[in-house]
Amino acid sequence: MFSYGFTEDGDLIEPWKDDTWLIDEAARRGVEPILTLTPMGEEGTFNNFLASRIFRNLDAQQKLIWQLGEVMRSKGYKGVDLDFEYILAEDRQLYVDFAARLAAVMHAFGYTVSAAVPAKTSADQKGLLYEGIDFKGLGEVLDEIFIMAYEWGYTYGPPMAIAPLYIVRQVVEYALTEVPREKLVLGIPNYGYDWPLPFVQGTTKARTTGNVEAVQRAIDFGAEIFYDERAASPYFNYWQDSVWHQVWFEDVRSYRAKFDLIREFGLKGGGFWSVMQLFRAGLLLMDGTFDIRHGQNNQTMI
Repeated sequence: MFSYGFTEDGDLIEPWKDDTWLIDEAARRGVEPILTLTPMGEEGTFNNFLASRIFRNLDAQQKLIWQLGEVMRSKGYKGVDLDFEYILAEDRQLYVDFAARLAAVMHAFGYTVSAAVPAKTSADQKGLLYEGIDFKGLGEVLDEIFIMAYEWGYTYGPPMAIAPLYIVRQVVEYALTEVPREKLVLGIPNYGYDWPLPFVQGTTKARTTGNVEAVQRAIDFGAEIFYDERAASPYFNYWQDSVWHQVWFEDVRSYRAKFDLIREFGLKGGGFWSVMQLFRAGLLLMDGTFDIRHGQNNQTMI
Protein backbone atom coordinates (compact mmCIF):
# COMPACT_ATOMS: atom_id res chain seq x y z
CA MET A 1 0.00 0.00 0.00
CA PHE A 2 1.68 3.20 -1.12
CA SER A 3 -0.36 5.98 -2.64
CA TYR A 4 -3.34 7.52 -4.33
CA GLY A 5 -2.91 8.95 -7.82
CA PHE A 6 -4.88 11.22 -10.11
CA THR A 7 -5.69 11.95 -13.73
CA GLU A 8 -4.85 15.19 -15.54
CA ASP A 9 -8.54 16.11 -15.24
CA GLY A 10 -8.32 15.94 -11.44
CA ASP A 11 -10.05 12.63 -10.79
CA LEU A 12 -8.59 10.79 -7.80
CA ILE A 13 -7.32 7.26 -8.44
CA GLU A 14 -7.52 4.96 -5.43
CA PRO A 15 -4.92 2.22 -4.76
CA TRP A 16 -5.54 -1.02 -6.61
CA LYS A 17 -5.79 -2.77 -3.24
CA ASP A 18 -8.40 -1.80 -0.67
CA ASP A 19 -6.89 0.32 2.12
CA THR A 20 -9.83 0.21 4.53
CA TRP A 21 -8.45 -2.65 6.61
CA LEU A 22 -5.15 -0.81 7.11
CA ILE A 23 -6.86 2.41 8.16
CA ASP A 24 -9.02 0.47 10.61
CA GLU A 25 -5.97 -1.31 12.04
CA ALA A 26 -4.16 2.01 12.47
CA ALA A 27 -7.16 3.43 14.33
CA ARG A 28 -7.34 0.34 16.53
CA ARG A 29 -3.71 0.86 17.54
CA GLY A 30 -4.05 4.60 18.14
CA VAL A 31 -2.11 5.64 15.04
CA GLU A 32 -3.30 8.37 12.68
CA PRO A 33 -3.21 7.29 9.00
CA ILE A 34 -2.03 9.76 6.37
CA LEU A 35 -3.04 9.59 2.71
CA THR A 36 -0.08 9.80 0.35
CA LEU A 37 -0.71 11.46 -3.02
CA THR A 38 1.64 10.95 -5.97
CA PRO A 39 1.55 11.87 -9.69
CA MET A 40 1.99 8.26 -10.75
CA GLY A 41 1.53 7.38 -14.41
CA GLU A 42 -0.05 4.17 -15.69
CA GLU A 43 3.39 2.57 -15.85
CA GLY A 44 3.77 2.99 -12.09
CA THR A 45 6.51 5.65 -12.16
CA PHE A 46 6.51 9.33 -11.23
CA ASN A 47 5.10 11.42 -14.07
CA ASN A 48 6.24 15.03 -13.90
CA PHE A 49 4.19 15.94 -16.98
CA LEU A 50 1.03 14.77 -15.19
CA ALA A 51 2.01 16.96 -12.25
CA SER A 52 2.69 19.87 -14.60
CA ARG A 53 -0.77 19.60 -16.15
CA ILE A 54 -2.55 19.55 -12.80
CA PHE A 55 -0.53 22.58 -11.63
CA ARG A 56 -1.80 24.57 -14.63
CA ASN A 57 -5.46 23.58 -14.38
CA LEU A 58 -7.23 25.24 -11.46
CA ASP A 59 -10.54 23.48 -12.17
CA ALA A 60 -8.79 20.10 -12.08
CA GLN A 61 -7.05 21.08 -8.86
CA GLN A 62 -10.34 21.99 -7.24
CA LYS A 63 -11.88 18.67 -8.27
CA LEU A 64 -8.88 16.73 -6.99
CA ILE A 65 -8.78 18.55 -3.64
CA TRP A 66 -12.49 18.03 -2.96
CA GLN A 67 -12.30 14.35 -3.97
CA LEU A 68 -9.37 13.98 -1.59
CA GLY A 69 -11.40 15.56 1.18
CA GLU A 70 -14.31 13.20 0.60
CA VAL A 71 -12.08 10.11 0.72
CA MET A 72 -10.40 11.34 3.89
CA ARG A 73 -13.73 12.05 5.55
CA SER A 74 -15.31 8.74 4.57
CA LYS A 75 -12.28 6.54 5.28
CA GLY A 76 -10.87 8.26 8.34
CA TYR A 77 -7.59 9.67 7.09
CA LYS A 78 -6.11 12.47 9.19
CA GLY A 79 -3.91 14.24 6.67
CA VAL A 80 -2.32 14.28 3.22
CA ASP A 81 1.33 13.78 2.30
CA LEU A 82 2.52 14.97 -1.12
CA ASP A 83 5.18 12.80 -2.72
CA PHE A 84 5.78 14.69 -5.97
CA GLU A 85 9.19 13.87 -7.45
CA TYR A 86 11.10 15.06 -10.53
CA ILE A 87 9.11 18.30 -10.64
CA LEU A 88 10.15 20.41 -13.64
CA ALA A 89 12.22 23.50 -12.84
CA GLU A 90 9.63 25.76 -14.46
CA ASP A 91 6.96 24.28 -12.16
CA ARG A 92 8.79 25.18 -8.96
CA GLN A 93 6.43 27.98 -7.88
CA LEU A 94 3.38 26.24 -9.35
CA TYR A 95 3.99 23.29 -7.03
CA VAL A 96 4.16 25.61 -4.03
CA ASP A 97 0.92 27.28 -5.16
CA PHE A 98 -0.81 23.91 -5.47
CA ALA A 99 0.43 22.85 -2.04
CA ALA A 100 -0.85 26.13 -0.57
CA ARG A 101 -4.33 25.65 -2.07
CA LEU A 102 -4.48 22.08 -0.81
CA ALA A 103 -3.32 23.08 2.67
CA ALA A 104 -5.84 25.94 2.90
CA VAL A 105 -8.74 23.57 2.27
CA MET A 106 -7.42 20.72 4.42
CA HIS A 107 -6.62 23.01 7.34
CA ALA A 108 -10.20 24.29 7.29
CA PHE A 109 -11.35 20.75 8.06
CA GLY A 110 -8.65 20.00 10.61
CA TYR A 111 -6.36 17.91 8.40
CA THR A 112 -2.57 18.24 8.18
CA VAL A 113 -0.61 18.50 4.93
CA SER A 114 3.03 17.49 4.49
CA ALA A 115 5.44 16.83 1.63
CA ALA A 116 8.29 14.44 1.00
CA VAL A 117 11.21 16.27 -0.62
CA PRO A 118 14.57 15.21 -2.10
CA ALA A 119 17.72 15.64 -0.04
CA LYS A 120 19.06 18.96 -1.34
CA THR A 121 22.25 20.57 -0.08
CA SER A 122 21.67 24.01 -1.63
CA ALA A 123 18.84 26.10 -3.05
CA ASP A 124 20.28 26.10 -6.57
CA GLN A 125 21.31 22.43 -6.70
CA LYS A 126 21.22 21.15 -10.27
CA GLY A 127 19.41 18.03 -11.43
CA LEU A 128 15.85 17.02 -12.31
CA LEU A 129 15.25 15.69 -8.81
CA TYR A 130 16.09 19.03 -7.17
CA GLU A 131 15.43 22.06 -9.37
CA GLY A 132 11.63 22.01 -9.07
CA ILE A 133 11.57 21.78 -5.26
CA ASP A 134 11.44 24.98 -3.20
CA PHE A 135 12.20 24.07 0.42
CA LYS A 136 11.39 27.54 1.70
CA GLY A 137 8.13 27.89 -0.21
CA LEU A 138 6.83 24.48 0.78
CA GLY A 139 7.98 24.98 4.36
CA GLU A 140 5.94 28.18 4.61
CA VAL A 141 2.62 26.65 3.51
CA LEU A 142 2.83 23.07 4.83
CA ASP A 143 2.80 21.54 8.31
CA GLU A 144 5.74 19.24 7.80
CA ILE A 145 8.63 18.56 5.41
CA PHE A 146 9.92 14.99 5.20
CA ILE A 147 13.47 14.89 3.81
CA MET A 148 14.16 11.74 1.79
CA ALA A 149 17.74 11.53 3.04
CA TYR A 150 18.70 8.27 1.36
CA GLU A 151 19.53 6.69 -2.02
CA TRP A 152 23.09 7.95 -2.44
CA GLY A 153 23.85 4.27 -2.74
CA TYR A 154 21.12 3.12 -5.15
CA THR A 155 20.15 0.31 -7.52
CA TYR A 156 22.08 1.50 -10.57
CA GLY A 157 24.83 3.45 -8.84
CA PRO A 158 28.25 2.38 -7.52
CA PRO A 159 28.50 0.66 -4.11
CA MET A 160 28.34 3.10 -1.23
CA ALA A 161 26.36 3.87 1.92
CA ILE A 162 22.64 4.41 1.35
CA ALA A 163 22.66 7.48 3.60
CA PRO A 164 26.23 8.62 4.34
CA LEU A 165 26.08 10.64 7.55
CA TYR A 166 28.48 13.34 6.36
CA ILE A 167 26.17 14.09 3.40
CA VAL A 168 22.99 13.78 5.46
CA ARG A 169 24.46 16.39 7.81
CA GLN A 170 24.95 18.79 4.89
CA VAL A 171 21.33 18.21 3.85
CA VAL A 172 20.03 19.01 7.34
CA GLU A 173 22.23 22.10 7.66
CA TYR A 174 20.86 23.47 4.38
CA ALA A 175 17.24 22.54 5.19
CA LEU A 176 17.45 24.51 8.44
CA THR A 177 18.23 27.67 6.47
CA GLU A 178 14.89 27.32 4.65
CA VAL A 179 12.46 25.46 6.94
CA PRO A 180 11.75 25.81 10.69
CA ARG A 181 13.28 22.89 12.61
CA GLU A 182 9.91 22.10 14.19
CA LYS A 183 8.61 21.21 10.70
CA LEU A 184 11.54 19.03 9.60
CA VAL A 185 11.46 15.23 9.68
CA LEU A 186 14.57 13.27 8.68
CA GLY A 187 13.97 10.31 6.40
CA ILE A 188 15.94 7.19 7.37
CA PRO A 189 16.51 4.16 5.10
CA ASN A 190 15.33 0.81 6.43
CA TYR A 191 17.11 -1.30 3.82
CA GLY A 192 20.40 -1.92 2.06
CA TYR A 193 21.81 -2.91 -1.33
CA ASP A 194 23.87 -5.88 -2.53
CA TRP A 195 26.08 -5.05 -5.54
CA PRO A 196 27.78 -7.62 -7.80
CA LEU A 197 31.31 -6.48 -8.69
CA PRO A 198 33.05 -5.11 -10.63
CA PHE A 199 30.63 -2.23 -10.97
CA VAL A 200 29.90 -1.23 -14.58
CA GLN A 201 27.89 1.97 -15.07
CA GLY A 202 24.68 1.27 -16.97
CA THR A 203 24.98 -2.48 -16.52
CA THR A 204 25.40 -3.35 -12.85
CA LYS A 205 22.18 -3.56 -10.86
CA ALA A 206 22.14 -3.88 -7.07
CA ARG A 207 19.64 -6.06 -5.24
CA THR A 208 17.63 -4.58 -2.37
CA THR A 209 18.17 -6.31 0.96
CA GLY A 210 16.71 -5.95 4.44
CA ASN A 211 19.02 -5.19 7.35
CA VAL A 212 18.36 -8.54 9.03
CA GLU A 213 18.81 -10.34 5.73
CA ALA A 214 22.14 -8.58 5.16
CA VAL A 215 23.56 -9.71 8.50
CA GLN A 216 22.37 -13.27 7.87
CA ARG A 217 24.08 -13.22 4.47
CA ALA A 218 27.33 -12.13 6.10
CA ILE A 219 27.00 -15.02 8.55
CA ASP A 220 26.19 -17.53 5.81
CA PHE A 221 29.25 -16.57 3.76
CA GLY A 222 31.62 -16.02 6.68
CA ALA A 223 32.09 -12.34 5.81
CA GLU A 224 33.44 -9.82 8.29
CA ILE A 225 31.21 -6.77 8.74
CA PHE A 226 33.10 -3.46 8.72
CA TYR A 227 31.88 -0.01 9.76
CA ASP A 228 32.69 3.16 7.83
CA GLU A 229 33.03 5.81 10.55
CA ARG A 230 32.69 8.79 8.19
CA ALA A 231 29.56 7.44 6.49
CA ALA A 232 28.36 5.86 9.76
CA SER A 233 27.29 2.76 7.84
CA PRO A 234 28.15 -0.95 7.94
CA TYR A 235 29.28 -2.94 4.90
CA PHE A 236 30.89 -6.25 3.94
CA ASN A 237 32.13 -8.25 0.96
CA TYR A 238 31.57 -11.89 0.03
CA TRP A 239 32.05 -14.39 -2.81
CA GLN A 240 29.13 -16.25 -4.37
CA ASP A 241 29.29 -18.35 -7.53
CA SER A 242 32.62 -16.75 -8.48
CA VAL A 243 31.14 -13.25 -8.18
CA TRP A 244 32.47 -10.72 -5.67
CA HIS A 245 29.74 -8.78 -3.87
CA GLN A 246 29.64 -5.67 -1.69
CA VAL A 247 26.74 -4.98 0.67
CA TRP A 248 25.87 -1.70 2.40
CA PHE A 249 23.02 -1.64 4.91
CA GLU A 250 21.87 -0.15 8.24
CA ASP A 251 22.36 -1.38 11.79
CA VAL A 252 21.92 -0.07 15.34
CA ARG A 253 25.13 1.98 15.07
CA SER A 254 24.08 3.74 11.86
CA TYR A 255 20.59 4.33 13.22
CA ARG A 256 21.88 5.81 16.44
CA ALA A 257 24.12 8.16 14.45
CA LYS A 258 21.06 9.43 12.55
CA PHE A 259 18.97 9.69 15.73
CA ASP A 260 21.79 11.68 17.33
CA LEU A 261 21.71 14.04 14.33
CA ILE A 262 17.97 14.59 14.88
CA ARG A 263 18.63 15.43 18.53
CA GLU A 264 21.63 17.63 17.74
CA PHE A 265 19.64 19.87 15.39
CA GLY A 266 16.35 19.69 17.30
CA LEU A 267 14.36 18.34 14.36
CA LYS A 268 10.72 17.35 14.71
CA GLY A 269 11.51 13.67 14.30
CA GLY A 270 12.50 10.91 11.93
CA GLY A 271 10.72 8.53 9.61
CA PHE A 272 11.58 5.18 8.06
CA TRP A 273 11.41 4.30 4.39
CA SER A 274 10.01 1.83 4.42
CA VAL A 275 8.25 -0.22 7.10
CA MET A 276 8.10 -3.29 4.86
CA GLN A 277 11.41 -4.65 6.22
CA LEU A 278 11.05 -5.29 9.95
CA PHE A 279 14.19 -4.36 11.88
CA ARG A 280 13.31 -4.55 15.54
CA ALA A 281 16.78 -3.57 16.77
CA GLY A 282 16.41 -0.12 15.21
CA LEU A 283 13.03 0.42 16.83
CA LEU A 284 14.40 -0.55 20.24
CA LEU A 285 16.74 2.45 20.10
CA MET A 286 13.80 4.79 20.59
CA ASP A 287 13.88 6.29 24.07
CA GLY A 288 10.95 8.71 23.91
CA THR A 289 12.98 11.91 23.41
CA PHE A 290 11.59 12.18 19.88
CA ASP A 291 9.18 10.34 17.62
CA ILE A 292 10.39 7.89 15.00
CA ARG A 293 7.66 8.01 12.40
CA HIS A 294 6.70 9.54 9.08
CA GLY A 295 4.14 12.11 9.96
CA GLN A 296 2.92 14.28 12.79
CA ASN A 297 1.65 13.25 16.22
CA ASN A 298 2.41 9.55 15.82
CA GLN A 299 0.97 9.39 12.32
CA THR A 300 1.93 6.81 9.76
CA MET A 301 1.92 7.18 5.99
CA ILE A 302 -0.11 4.92 3.70
